[in-house]
Parts: sequence; C-alpha cells; structure tokens
Amino acid sequence: MAAGRRKARHYALQALYQWEMARQSLNEIEAQFLTDYDMRNVDSQFFHDLVHNVPAKLGELHASFESLLDRKLDDLDPIELNLLRMGAYELMFRIDVPYKVAINETVNLAKRFGATDGYRYINGVLDRVAAEHRQVEMQANRKSSSPDASA
Repeated sequence: MAAGRRKARHYALQALYQWEMARQSLNEIEAQFLTDYDMRNVDSQFFHDLVHNVPAKLGELHASFESLLDRKLDDLDPIELNLLRMGAYELMFRIDVPYKVAINETVNLAKRFGATDGYRYINGVLDRVAAEHRQVEMQANRKSSSPDASA
C-alpha cells in the first residue's frame, strides 16, 4: 500500500503541475495518466483523490500555509506550490495518513523534483501546518517516543 501511495503522489504531482500550467480539465488529465502510464501498482483511488480534491480545496489549502510563507504564493515555484498544496491536503483532510508520512513523502518529492534545498522550505512549512491541524496526533507521538519519567 505504501509503495502504491508513493507512486500515486508522484503522478498526482505531475498531474497537478500539468493542470497548473495548462489549465486543462482534471478529468482529461486523469484520463491521460490512466492511459499513458503504467498504473498497475498505483493506488489509483488515492491518485484520483489528490488530483481532484487538491484543486477543489485551494482556498482552504492556501489559507493553511500562506501566512507561514516568506514570499507571496505567486512567487513560489509551481512544483513547490503544488507540493505544499498536496502536503497540506493530506494533513488537513486525510487523517488516515500519519502526519509524519504526509510530510516525509512530500519532502521526498521536493528532493526529487523541486529546487535545490527547496525540500527544507517545504518541510518547515508543512511542520507548522501539521502543528495546527494534527496537534493531538503530534502530542500523542511525543508522549509515546519520550522516555518514561517515572522509570
């Protein structure tokens, strides 16, 4: 499942980049990917979810990280912008994905496709989005990984 989701994220980033640049219909882009790429080992439902719901929730996603940026949204590289959108989407709307997984997977895509050291920027912003939207999970994680004070 993890590998299938990793591939889904990879293709979703490419599809969202295509949508961003060409403003082509999301249904057309999805159909093109399903036809042109080997999607056998891809979590196609996760791919569909990212490709359709990230654009559908742009306002909410931008609101979750825009105040955390050191520049305007328009000044972000399109790859980095779409990575922030995808990462924020998973943190806000896919609670079935652990926050660490959502951040790590997004950072790995940034290392592969983003500008040099862009992954550090992505990581910093998504850490703060997670602190806002996954507080309970983050606190539980800290408690379970800290040494027991009573021992």
